[in-house]
Amino acid sequence: MAIEANQIVSIEYEVRDNDKVVDSNIGGTPLAFMYGKGQIIPGLENAIANMSIGEKADILVKPEDAYGELNPDAKQEVPKDQFTGIDLEVGMTLYGQGEDGNTVQVIVKEVGEENIIIDFNHPLAGKSLMFAVTINNIRDASAEEAMSGVPQENKKTDEECCGTGGGTGCGCN
Repeated sequence: MAIEANQIVSIEYEVRDNDKVVDSNIGGTPLAFMYGKGQIIPGLENAIANMSIGEKADILVKPEDAYGELNPDAKQEVPKDQFTGIDLEVGMTLYGQGEDGNTVQVIVKEVGEENIIIDFNHPLAGKSLMFAVTINNIRDASAEEAMSGVPQENKKTDEECCGTGGGTGCGCN
């Protein structure tokens, strides 16, 4: 039976770039998401469409269906003095705020005397990823989940999030 749009799916997974594990939730909390809402990479979502609870699969996701191709133009030279107080090193990940207000992740590619080169590509851009996936659960979304797009499993309690200043799923504001 195919997974349908707006159902809540829980998976356990391990993802590898070549032989290196880059992410895993095996033995931890399953990843819960609303199917068909683009909450996981498209290649993985499409590949699990016909899987059932308890089913396992190895799924190869190409760059264009994951984090995109590597964009050589996604680099920028920035004055080093914008990073005062940070011990910059090649390969380190920095986080900032983009023009749209969302968090932006960049990787330091070069550190010069006066400028640094940062790369806006996702760290897994241009890479084929191998997922080992197990479907833990598939269920219909509640009315609230269908409206919000947030599975109950992903909502934080007031105690979990009020100390962090609130946010999505937080009832402390």
